[in-house]
Amino acid sequence: MTDNDSCLLTARTRTPWNKGKLTGAKPPLRPKHVWAIRTRLMIQGRTRDLAMFNVAIDSKLRGCDVVALTVEDVAPNGYAIDRAMVRQKKTGRPVKFELTDQTRQAVDDYLRASGKKSGEFLFTSRRRTDSCMTTRQYARLVGEWIGGIGLDPRLFGTHSLRRTKATLIYRRTGNLRAVQLLLGHTKIESTVRYLGIEVDDALAIAEQVDV
Repeated sequence: MTDNDSCLLTARTRTPWNKGKLTGAKPPLRPKHVWAIRTRLMIQGRTRDLAMFNVAIDSKLRGCDVVALTVEDVAPNGYAIDRAMVRQKKTGRPVKFELTDQTRQAVDDYLRASGKKSGEFLFTSRRRTDSCMTTRQYARLVGEWIGGIGLDPRLFGTHSLRRTKATLIYRRTGNLRAVQLLLGHTKIESTVRYLGIEVDDALAIAEQVDV
């Protein structure tokens, strides 16, 4: 058997990384899904998960940036602030985000319950309290939240949380530039692809404007 034959055989027998998985862009959550998850976490008294879910929705950050948040990022004075700014790992560019009343309340409740102080990661690893939660742990949590309200975790992911508020803002305002800034994209084309905007979407927005 030649080297080429061996390579071909390996390629045919190797199990694809995505076998049994649903690939493609993960859709955003609908408002009713967001509230269902929030309500479930509140009833279960899961203060950390509620704070994390709310922060993820409001911040529109990638998973790697959510888990890397520190107490100073969102609560530099010991309580949650209205607006925060972090530097994205992927692009190295700073991005600002808002924290709504319910998110600030969830963060404050979590800080009181956990006793977290300045200098610590906001969401720490299960095994090492001096390290941030891993993106894999975060993804498993998101899958649990999604499955807990009866949705298929295979259809959604951490990017679903990142897309949720951005998609709602775009649908309600049609302001693509604002969404670009909120997501921290360097190019408007990236935002268009990320939101899955089509010609019909643009026409629907145009139809709402009378001259």
